[in-house]
Amino acid sequence: MNHSYFGKRWILSSFLLFSITVLLTGCEERKVTFMKKNIGSALALYPAPTVVVGAMNGDKPTWTLVGHVGIIGHDKILVSLASAHYINQFIKKSGKLSVNIVDEGILSEADYVGSVSGTKVDKSEVFAYELGEAGTPIIHKAPLTMECSVADVYNTQGFESFICSIDNTYVEEEHLNEAGKINYHTLKPVLFEFPTYEYLKTGDVIGKCLSFKKNPEEA
Repeated sequence: MNHSYFGKRWILSSFLLFSITVLLTGCEERKVTFMKKNIGSALALYPAPTVVVGAMNGDKPTWTLVGHVGIIGHDKILVSLASAHYINQFIKKSGKLSVNIVDEGILSEADYVGSVSGTKVDKSEVFAYELGEAGTPIIHKAPLTMECSVADVYNTQGFESFICSIDNTYVEEEHLNEAGKINYHTLKPVLFEFPTYEYLKTGDVIGKCLSFKKNPEEA
């Protein structure tokens, strides 16, 4: 009997078994340490700025609260509204709307216009307003308002998303810095979190964009 041959086979088998065990153990550890839980298709881009959208219904305005807004490129925004909203017909008719940033000072009124339908309630007097240069209603107490023209409408199931160019932007002077730019240290938009239907505050400055130039792995 060749004891040397069988001894070598035993050593090789033991080494392979050890290697496989280490490999599997490492995979299990990585799975426990790094694997996130898949919760399915979740609309998770929150929180988002809360706005009141305004449009003219003849000679008076109508308003609604909107939590689904976004930025497209550097010159357009998106305002997404359920197709059944009363205000949609007036936006499509005029091709114009105002986007009024909500802060804590107008949150109660903003919440109200989002809780009742214009088909049942006349909301025209909820906010004091004036007409902007483009003819849209500008809320006096809103810290910032954008007048917009509808460039396109993107339809999805149950929603009409208005892609808008920005015609004019009106800002309370207290929220402009020395260079005439919007100062978000003083302008504090209310944020909306859809899954729990809660309003949140903006937080503190944590750094300058593109200032973290050092590779974190080298820190």
